[in-house]
Amino acid sequence: MAARTPALPEVNFSDWGDVRYLHLGTEWIQGSMKLDAPFEIELEYVQRMMAWLLFVEPSSVMNRHAMQLGLGAATLTKFCRKQLRMRTTAVELNPQVVAACRGWFKLPADDAKLQVVLADAGTEIRKPQWQGTVDALQVDLYDHEAAAPVLDSEAFYADCRGLLTEDGCMTVNLFGRSSSYERSLEKIAAAFGTEAVWAFKPTREGNTVVLAQRTPTRPKRDALAERAQTIQTRWGLPAPKWLRVFKPMS
Repeated sequence: MAARTPALPEVNFSDWGDVRYLHLGTEWIQGSMKLDAPFEIELEYVQRMMAWLLFVEPSSVMNRHAMQLGLGAATLTKFCRKQLRMRTTAVELNPQVVAACRGWFKLPADDAKLQVVLADAGTEIRKPQWQGTVDALQVDLYDHEAAAPVLDSEAFYADCRGLLTEDGCMTVNLFGRSSSYERSLEKIAAAFGTEAVWAFKPTREGNTVVLAQRTPTRPKRDALAERAQTIQTRWGLPAPKWLRVFKPMS
C-alpha cells in the first residue's frame, strides 16, 4: 500500500483592526495585509526581505525577475508585481494558500508578468528553465507550526544560488531558536561563500533576515546610504533604518 501524503493544513484568516492575518490552522501568523493598503508591506521582517534593492540600480528594477518560495499572504509577490512592476514568480505547495491569497489578500490573477506555480519549491527550483534567471529570490518556507524552515540544507541553498543572475541576491527569513539560526547561517555560507552573506539583527518577534549575493560586493557605506534613501523615497520602505542593523558576515 502506498504511503499517504501528509494532509496540507487548512487555511484561514483573522482581522484585527485594519490588518488581516493569514493562518494555517493555528494561531501562528503566516502573513498579513493592511486592509486599506493591500499592496504595501506591513511586517518589519517582510520589509527587510526587500534588502536586495540596496545592491541594484533602482532604474533597473522593473526589468528584473523576482521569485518567492512560499507565498504566505502574497505580500512580497504583490509588492514586486504591483509596486516594483517586476516580472514575478511565486512557488507555493498548498493550493488553499493560493486560493486564500486570491480571495482574501488581493493577489492579482496571473498575467504576462505574474505566475504562481503550484509545486514543491525544492523540486521546482532544480528545473532548467529557472537557472540563472532570478534577480531577487525571497525564501520564506515554514510549516503551519512556524517552528523551523521546511527546506534548510546546504544542497537547497546551493540550488537557490543556481537560480540567481550574476548580480542576483537571495533573502531568507530565519525564525526560531538561535542555535538553529547559527546552523542555517553556516549552510548558507557554505553554499554562497562567507564573503557573500549579509545579515540583519533579529526583529522583536525573532525573525532574522539573511541576504546572500551570487557575486559578492562590498558597496561603500555612503553609496548604500544614498541608495537606501532612494528606496525609501521611491517605494516607501524604511531602508535607511536597515543600515543600522544590517552588516556583512565577514
